[in-house]
Amino acid sequence: MHRIELEEYTPKTTDIPLDGNQLRVLKEDARITVAPAFNTAGTYTLTPSSYIGALNVGDLTIVIRPKITIDRVMFLIAYAMDPENWRKDAFELEKAPDMLEAIALAFAHRTRQAIRRGLLQGYRHEEDALYTVRGRIRFGDQISRRFGIPLPIKVAFDEYTEDIEKNRLLKTAIHRLGHSFIRSEAVRRQVRRLRPAFESVGLGRYRRGSVPEVRYSRLDEHYRPAVELARLIIENTSLELFQGRVAGAALLIDMNQVFEEFLYVALGEALGLPKSRWKHEQRLPLDEAGRIPMKPDLSWWPSGTTGNQSRPIFVGDAKYKKVEQSGFENADIYQMLAYCTAADLSSGLLVYAGEGETDTHRIRHAGKTIDVSSLDLAGTPEDILGEVRRLAGRIKAGVRWRPDYLSGALVG
Repeated sequence: MHRIELEEYTPKTTDIPLDGNQLRVLKEDARITVAPAFNTAGTYTLTPSSYIGALNVGDLTIVIRPKITIDRVMFLIAYAMDPENWRKDAFELEKAPDMLEAIALAFAHRTRQAIRRGLLQGYRHEEDALYTVRGRIRFGDQISRRFGIPLPIKVAFDEYTEDIEKNRLLKTAIHRLGHSFIRSEAVRRQVRRLRPAFESVGLGRYRRGSVPEVRYSRLDEHYRPAVELARLIIENTSLELFQGRVAGAALLIDMNQVFEEFLYVALGEALGLPKSRWKHEQRLPLDEAGRIPMKPDLSWWPSGTTGNQSRPIFVGDAKYKKVEQSGFENADIYQMLAYCTAADLSSGLLVYAGEGETDTHRIRHAGKTIDVSSLDLAGTPEDILGEVRRLAGRIKAGVRWRPDYLSGALVG
């Protein structure tokens, strides 16, 4: 087995032989830029993008570490999922050597907490052909499909069972982690110990990009942290690796998305805004025909406005890393200018993950200002949340003078 350890956005040269299949998986699944090293046959320079985690393909294991510490990444993830109880995930994460083990540890811990009083049960709608009547008879199907034959009887009923969506998500995540290359036997054991509790639950068939969102009530709120981690695991494991195309498994998490989700949730909490007014990727048409949609990461909407005339009183965008490729240095500014134009606002805010950068760009001939701020992720969770609160104060001060504010934008 060969093992290569990388750090996001940092090039590393390796002379470990890579076959065509491995090169393809590194490029397509892990979003790693692979380039032959200059004047050295059989040597490659690997440059990761914003994806971190672990990838196992054939006899090769790739570990991509974040630039910030693993426990800080887990804080961002945990807070975005559950801003009231994020501290419960800090129990052993400092011991985790990589993101895969950190995610597995947190998931095992949260799942044990969720099911300590037994698996959640609920009603699942079923339609079947039975030899006894259960529920209600589907007379239309009985006549049209059974052609008058009395048995079996087409029926519909609700079954009270453990085999519900939330439990299927948990079991699927356990299955995915079981096929991942977790080095620590202790962590693998924690995941394996969860399996017996889910014997009566079916394995879900979820595709990347279509993992269902879950709603919670007061009765199943204790399931939220575990299920949301399960959704993250399922969404970020490569489906192709479970279909025999590659001998291995992967869990890769996009730090762009982690930072964006965290900033949306944390700023919403700091501003005290409900989701009906603090929106994530809310569509804004740039053109009059509505064929060019804009979707800013952050937008604050006034209360009591509906229809086509509704527009936000603030727009912002989260950027985990600046675009610095030749010819595209100002892409973030162009994008923010388009958001301000679509929202008919005089200013917008760009928030970068990093330290120290604050700037203001006044756009010529447009009457618009792009503010740039940064959020240092290297500090403690309390430090990070403190910076978020200061950023929220800046946003409030920026909208206070607008007519929307005076007409009740901050009421309700």
